[in-house]
Amino acid sequence: MSETANVALDFRNIDILFDRSGRRGAIEAALARLDAGETREEISRALKVTVGVAGANLGVARGEISVLMGLSGSGKSTLLRAANRLNQPIRGEVRIGNGSAWLDIARCDGDTLRELRKTRIAMVFQQFGLLPWRSVRDNVGFGLELRGMAPSVRREIVEEKLALVGLSSWADAQVHELSGGMQQRVGLARAFATDADILLMDEPFSALDPLIRRKLQDELMDLQKRLKKTILFVSHDIDEALKIGSRITIMREGRIVQTGTPGDITLRPINDYVADFIRHMNPLPTILAAAFMRRFRDLPVRPDGLLDAGTIAIDQHAPTAHVADRGVVMRACGEWEPGAVCIVPTHMSLGEVIVMRQRSGFPVLVEEDGQLVGVCDDADIYQALSGERRRG
Repeated sequence: MSETANVALDFRNIDILFDRSGRRGAIEAALARLDAGETREEISRALKVTVGVAGANLGVARGEISVLMGLSGSGKSTLLRAANRLNQPIRGEVRIGNGSAWLDIARCDGDTLRELRKTRIAMVFQQFGLLPWRSVRDNVGFGLELRGMAPSVRREIVEEKLALVGLSSWADAQVHELSGGMQQRVGLARAFATDADILLMDEPFSALDPLIRRKLQDELMDLQKRLKKTILFVSHDIDEALKIGSRITIMREGRIVQTGTPGDITLRPINDYVADFIRHMNPLPTILAAAFMRRFRDLPVRPDGLLDAGTIAIDQHAPTAHVADRGVVMRACGEWEPGAVCIVPTHMSLGEVIVMRQRSGFPVLVEEDGQLVGVCDDADIYQALSGERRRG
């Protein structure tokens, strides 16, 4: 990702290695072997140096949820923890931007790093990371207390964030009195209270049962619509990643294999490893119309000027489509009526598109910003369901 005002966090050529040998020069020797193309396993066996992350490049856009995916030991948590230097990169830069200037977290001094952790980057842990001897209110305000914020100002911010996550009535409770899902809400409120630009979330919902987990995923997405934070989120669950992620990065043995939108990952996997990774995911709620529709610009034009989409022809400048040369009215999904072609937004899920296709009996048209841009027919739907790779 290029150096633009839209990039909030930028990993550049990151190598993270851990020396288990205690021998002088082991890291330098491991880097030389890594540059020569040796595998993580070969380096570990020869030198007792673990390659956590190798050659990682990733830009996280401002206001997006970027998900790091991978099997256990793939390097996803190792890379995330470089964003606040809980892991120190051996090589490369971890740059945080404010729209006009950049700071390298990997190389900044201790005072600057502490200030970044207090004000710019907050972390939400898998095991909540709460202080059991403190109340819910005091846990949420802990970061503000470390900043030396006045109690009256701190109290106002804490009450606001507790209300945001639905815990106002539990403010005076001890954290051990709360369920796992509620404890994780306390962790979210504490992160939000810092007003940090960037949130790091390391498998925050994985310790919760599936129903609570899905509920918190929904709540996080609702909060994100309002707060528009930059979130780097680690998960091992492909359905979770596809549900919440604006972009997804799949890692393997410390290296980034593919980064892309949910549609890129599911419909255009870069290799067999990614294809196998997403094979068992549920596509119905996660693949969006924008990912599997055929865009109007790619459709042939008939002699009469209509766009030829196979079983349907479209006049982009009139409120009708044509089926067997018979005009059929088009209606937005919220106003759809029997006998009409349905128009859906680009963010409608595959499952919802299938429902509208069944109800209407026609291919579904797709609109973006008030303009018709694409069509989804049975072939497009079957392709999305099968996971067949698309070219281009």
